[in-house]
Amino acid sequence: MNLAQLPNAITIARMVMALPLLWLLMESHYPQALALAILAGATDVLDGFLAKRYGWQSLLGGVLDPIADKLLLMVCFLGLWWSLRLPTWLLVVVLGRDLAIGIGAWAYWRYTGALRPEPTGISKMTTLAQLLLVALMLANLSGLAARDEWVPPLMLATAAITLVSGAHYVIVYCLRAWRLPRGPK
Repeated sequence: MNLAQLPNAITIARMVMALPLLWLLMESHYPQALALAILAGATDVLDGFLAKRYGWQSLLGGVLDPIADKLLLMVCFLGLWWSLRLPTWLLVVVLGRDLAIGIGAWAYWRYTGALRPEPTGISKMTTLAQLLLVALMLANLSGLAARDEWVPPLMLATAAITLVSGAHYVIVYCLRAWRLPRGPK
């Protein structure tokens, strides 16, 4: 293996961590799930550092990295929902946003023939809120925090920002498609 492929290999390893993480969450092995989630987060930092530091960025890495991040986050939401730690309505909001964005991106690509994903500030805030919720819940469920009265307000805040982010993407990309020149192809 060429060293320039190391960040992609680390990203793929992070993707492979999704299945054991899901199993740990479904079986309510929260301390182990937290440890694996921390390891996955460390690999995300490591592959990003290596790619930037040594100029080992690649098109494949640019595609795989956000997929790996989203996969792990979705696994955490699904696993916490399965173990009855997250309400169904929150899972629907989080998965619904991602499904809407995915379908919208596909439709936009089919309509325009081009798509350059551009994470927005609100999208980054959504990811941060979702990560914070999952991390704090895992820490709490692992016995690292004695109180959990912050969970319902954090769930509501995460849902709100997730909904705003989804609406933002829909509006922005609908307007971009609307502004494109029309006519026979």
